[in-house]
Amino acid sequence: MRSKKIPIEGMHCAACALSIENALRSLDGVSGAEVSFASESAVVTYDESKVRLRDIIAQIRKAGYDVKKERVRLRIKGMHCAACVQVVEKALLSVDGVLSVEVNLGTESATVTYTHPAKLSDLKRAVKEAGYNVAGEYSEEETAKVLRRQKFLFMFILTLSIPLILGSMSFLPISTPEVLRNPFVLFVLATPIQFLGGYRYYKGSYYSLKNKVANMDVLIAMGTSTAYFYSVLATFVTHGPLYYDTAAMIIIFVSLGKLLEDAAKKRTGESVRLLMQLQAKTATVLRNGAEVEVPVEEVVVGDLLVVRPGEKIPVDGVVREGHSTVDESMMTGESMPIEKKPGDAVIGSTINLNGLLMVEARKVGRDTVLSHIIRLVEEAQSSKAPMQRLADKVASIFVPLVLLIAFSSFIYWVFVGQKSPTFALLVMVAVLVISCPCALGLATPTAIVVGMGKGAENGILIKNGEALEKACKVNVVVLDKTGTITKGKPEVTDIVGDVLETAAAIEKGSEHPIAEAILKKAMELGVNVPKTEDFRAYPGKGVVAKLNGRTVAVGNKKMMEDAELSEWIEMEAKRLEEEGKTVLFVAENGRVKGLIALADTLREHSADAVRELKSMGLEVVMMTGDNPRTAWAVARQVGIERVLSDVLPEDKTREVKRLQDEGLIVAMVGDGVNDAPALAQADLGIAVGSGTDVAIETGDIVLVKRDLRDVVSAIKLSRKTVSKIKQNLFWAFIYNLAAIPLAAGALYPLLLPPAVAAAIMSMSSVTVVSNSLLLKRINLKRKEVEALRKAVDPVCKMEVDTEKAKWKSTYKGKTYYFCAPGCKKAFDEDPEKYVK
Repeated sequence: MRSKKIPIEGMHCAACALSIENALRSLDGVSGAEVSFASESAVVTYDESKVRLRDIIAQIRKAGYDVKKERVRLRIKGMHCAACVQVVEKALLSVDGVLSVEVNLGTESATVTYTHPAKLSDLKRAVKEAGYNVAGEYSEEETAKVLRRQKFLFMFILTLSIPLILGSMSFLPISTPEVLRNPFVLFVLATPIQFLGGYRYYKGSYYSLKNKVANMDVLIAMGTSTAYFYSVLATFVTHGPLYYDTAAMIIIFVSLGKLLEDAAKKRTGESVRLLMQLQAKTATVLRNGAEVEVPVEEVVVGDLLVVRPGEKIPVDGVVREGHSTVDESMMTGESMPIEKKPGDAVIGSTINLNGLLMVEARKVGRDTVLSHIIRLVEEAQSSKAPMQRLADKVASIFVPLVLLIAFSSFIYWVFVGQKSPTFALLVMVAVLVISCPCALGLATPTAIVVGMGKGAENGILIKNGEALEKACKVNVVVLDKTGTITKGKPEVTDIVGDVLETAAAIEKGSEHPIAEAILKKAMELGVNVPKTEDFRAYPGKGVVAKLNGRTVAVGNKKMMEDAELSEWIEMEAKRLEEEGKTVLFVAENGRVKGLIALADTLREHSADAVRELKSMGLEVVMMTGDNPRTAWAVARQVGIERVLSDVLPEDKTREVKRLQDEGLIVAMVGDGVNDAPALAQADLGIAVGSGTDVAIETGDIVLVKRDLRDVVSAIKLSRKTVSKIKQNLFWAFIYNLAAIPLAAGALYPLLLPPAVAAAIMSMSSVTVVSNSLLLKRINLKRKEVEALRKAVDPVCKMEVDTEKAKWKSTYKGKTYYFCAPGCKKAFDEDPEKYVK
């Protein structure tokens, strides 16, 4: 029996504790469970032969609670193939308290989720005992040092192998010094190659077999050892043919392949390194009235920072003094500099352009926006896609199967093929060294690393491999209207009746964007806003309050179902809705007194994004709480042909579910806050951020920039990446299916010498990594960027650059651009004349 204390999250009262106790005691193998609400923990006594800690934690979760846990990402050195991944996973899962492990060969990392009693030191010890090393944080210098050491060792064994090969190959058309043909000299040359060049494979084999898993190291060690020790026996005992050159060439080719593979893998992680380089290194802090330059790691919340023109803003903060413009393009995608004044938020690592700013630090270290992005990308790149499971299953039996084939081929050629043991031995060695579990192990993770890195470079943060794979299967994209298709900043366009003062008074208690727009209009017109009492909000409908003893309501038509509504007001509402405006009714004591209409401007590239999504074969649906007339007016402007209107916030999830019930694979695009349940319900949740919202919890994909065209880019990137994964897996499987029979002599008399087999094997993994690197060439830039920036002045018909235009007007939710103020004035006086 074993007793374990488990910290628990989510308990609210003693009844919760009792519920968990009952759930744990129902588990077969648990003899006792005491849960304390006060200490938020459970002490469980259980029989390890019947139940595991992982089962106990699963039972706690099943009861509706969770276990306090930690998550850490370890950088692991020494992994070569898919079987190595299994060794590391097995070692980490054996640590008491580890809940889940994801090991990624492409990023050479392990993401471990663990709870009490596991500690970080236990995880590192388990990895070390498995024969691998846990490296520190990423360091260019450290990586370069390791690479230099590997290159030096390679050059050393290559230098020894040249005379060895010249002395071994008598058929070469060059005269070789007699001394190089001496078996003892060949032995002296071959031995350091075998045990220095092959040390990593012997070490890997030892730890692999110790953990009862066979990996690529086992195949290389067996293949080279067979050729080497056979030659040693021939040198000192039997005086038969020597194959020192075979063992040496295998090690040379495999080592060269590893060097090329490591260099290629290094390029797959460039995106994270580039992000790290964006971070500010130092900060100028005001301490005791004096300016002090300190490393950015030493900045604490509350520090006052001095940021001069041209400098990077060290951390996220708020401007306290000064005026300037800041280049935030790296975060928000906004090409124009943003004006900053006291009270405005600034993002760390963005560039102060032309004024001195005093910034108060608000978020430092791991909490800054850029740190969130880096962490999100690293965790995503370390995750596994569902496709990887097939490769993992094959890898688990691959090496034992190859060993069986190798020994079987030896027996066949000796006893059935009637060949000499030497011939059969060379065939066996060729089979051992040509088999490549590396290509299988690298096929998926390298493509994911490059694909996600490419996304991060373009402001598309994909949270895990599963999301990347799901995105390519989507066939319908649901767009929330407010804040996604439109800017989410409505403006009052029409006031019918003397109702602005009343509406402003009622909306003063609301934080809704519509309320802000009404209050802004009241301030512009100098309206005095009186106080109200008994304020109540009805989500998706409107607000009600008491004003001077009268009950006043402001809201949509659903809010006014029982109110008295005159025919002329209803006609006015219909007219305004057909113009694409949101109409609010203002009622006093159950009688509608007037209307306020608001228009929300379309985001600049919404129509372009919809057009591109449709051209990719996707159905686009708009979801909104607006009434059908207003909704369709907006939908027509962007080219959407299916609209879900009158959808209350709490009903969005149901509408997504209804689409899924039609057999559709749904991507939901929203702001990640109001749409959180719908994003979670959808097959793929895409949360649109605003440059600073990268920590959005909901959403499988986070778009840093508020540009709908990034939805197009995300789906395009997913399709390309998954296609590349399929190519890699196809190559890895076909290579092994074709190469192993060829090495075994299936096409005899055509045979592969072991050295050639080693060269082919080395190149197969390099080919997979190189194929993944082609994803870096994907063009996620906008189609015809220059063309999309052009608009036609509706008055004079001249072409105008939308990004440089100084004069523009909004009419019926659409923005029009003008070449001169005269054209704008003419349009504003009679817009219908020019729109038609």
